[in-house]
Amino acid sequence: MVGCVKMIVSMPAKQVQKSDTTDDTPSLVDVLVTQGSLTSQRGEQVKLAEVQSGKSQEDILCDQNMVSEEELTKAKAAYYNVPFVDLSSSPVNPDALSALPKEVAERFLVFPLDVDRNLKILTIAMADPLDLTAIEFVEQKTGMRIKPLTAERAKIVDFISVRYATSLSQQVTAALKEVAPDDSRLKTLDLSVATGVIRQEKTTEIVNHIMEFSVKSRASDIHLEPQEKSTRVRYRIDGILQEKLTIPKALHDAIVSRIKILSGMKIDEKRIPQDGRFNFKTVDEEVDLRVSTVPTSWGEKIVLRLLKKSGGVPDLPQLGLRGRALKNLEDAVLRPHGIITICGPTGSGKTTTLYSIISKINTPKVNIMTLEDPVEYKIAGVNQIQINPSVGLTFASGLRAFLRQDPNVILVGEIRDQETADLAIQASLTGHLVFSTLHTNDAAGALPRLLDMHAEPFLLASSMTCIVAQRVLRKIDTNNKEEYIPATKVVEDMKQVLGPLFPESREIKLYRGKPTPENDNSGYIGRIAIFEVLPVSEKISRLILERRPASDIEKLAREEGMITLKQDGYMKALEGITSLEEVLRVGQE
Repeated sequence: MVGCVKMIVSMPAKQVQKSDTTDDTPSLVDVLVTQGSLTSQRGEQVKLAEVQSGKSQEDILCDQNMVSEEELTKAKAAYYNVPFVDLSSSPVNPDALSALPKEVAERFLVFPLDVDRNLKILTIAMADPLDLTAIEFVEQKTGMRIKPLTAERAKIVDFISVRYATSLSQQVTAALKEVAPDDSRLKTLDLSVATGVIRQEKTTEIVNHIMEFSVKSRASDIHLEPQEKSTRVRYRIDGILQEKLTIPKALHDAIVSRIKILSGMKIDEKRIPQDGRFNFKTVDEEVDLRVSTVPTSWGEKIVLRLLKKSGGVPDLPQLGLRGRALKNLEDAVLRPHGIITICGPTGSGKTTTLYSIISKINTPKVNIMTLEDPVEYKIAGVNQIQINPSVGLTFASGLRAFLRQDPNVILVGEIRDQETADLAIQASLTGHLVFSTLHTNDAAGALPRLLDMHAEPFLLASSMTCIVAQRVLRKIDTNNKEEYIPATKVVEDMKQVLGPLFPESREIKLYRGKPTPENDNSGYIGRIAIFEVLPVSEKISRLILERRPASDIEKLAREEGMITLKQDGYMKALEGITSLEEVLRVGQE
């Protein structure tokens, strides 16, 4: 059990009495029992120790490490009726940091989260929300009313040291002074003074900070979303969107214009979606950003996709392929013709797997041509073409043109219609190796999907060589992980799913990551894929000819040794690569 940190509560004497001695009101221990953090038996022991020793319930809980700091903080929040806030998942307004000096935050152990300068309300996280001295001092210092929230002491200390050092508060404060006066009174338009345009360098600093944070936090996407009163900045880190920052609404248009200029978009066009690209270079690496804008009711929303130029494409074992699944895919890739299809929903890593395979077979002796939407990573020696439907360059028309370019290997970004499916089959039957993707949930579902596109069964049976389905899940932080014994019900479920793959010879242990600042308080760092690889054997070819459903194809494939997505996920959980929760999140049907 993680030990809790004692909180120095400087509340009035009556309130202390109320918290520990009043009979008709639930005590702190009662709240902990209600929320499931403490058993009833342990709760009674704490109450008895309180009477015998004269110590407060909180001191007893902390001395004996009965509950974690988070559980105790949540209970105190419920008991004192002050909302609890998890700082690790809460956005921070840089303007709030500029409203409260770091010295004051450190002295009273408070952290500013948000500010409304019109209503003069400052929202702060406090280790002790009943510290009236701290609230009164902060009110006098800022001239605002304080809205207190309860947070863990350790996280407040961490946020004060990290967020003040890397905050945007100075840039945002300077930019706000330029874009509008400080007061909220009725304004008079004065043509003799400068307009509310922010100087370019202020906007540049804010945009640079947003980009730098995305690189440091290993984000794959940045979302800048205008709201009614602010702009929120969310980062997709290890596949999960996390809100990290809020920016005053007054700065939104300037930031959007800056990004549009960098991306080569029209800054005066705000009614239609636009696309663009630009590069961003840090000391350590260079990133290619793909930018997309759409008009929303509160302004233009921007999404930036980060594509790292350094580091190269990972190989198949690094992605998570191994054992029999890896050998089956490698055997299919070594054949000179046929179709290899990668299946999975958007964001499941299909493109990365395709690039990994292409990089493996890319030699001067092979002519590789790709049709993509869009081209994400540029690979030296590969002829990559981006489709452009507005001028008639579609997957189907591009594939037809490819056949006159003497290719050995063809990559078609996605099979979306009958024409593309027919052309891909014809290309494979005429001696080409064809790679593509499909949006199906599992490997067996790809064959009926192609039949639904009116692909001829006898052609499909002879051209399809291998089907891969995949999902991406987060990896446990190897430097901060702990093992635990799972419940009997969980073990039984794993035994049923894994079947003969279940390790009967040893005690079953699972693993989970410990939240730390290094892993962004998630317990995870990086991602890995789970796979099911279905080689199209003679027996499966016969099922295709008979137009059998996906369930029959999957049953036969499992009899022939295919490991399913969930089985691969459970085995990676048993090895401590990922957690059971991650496997169920992405692999549950």
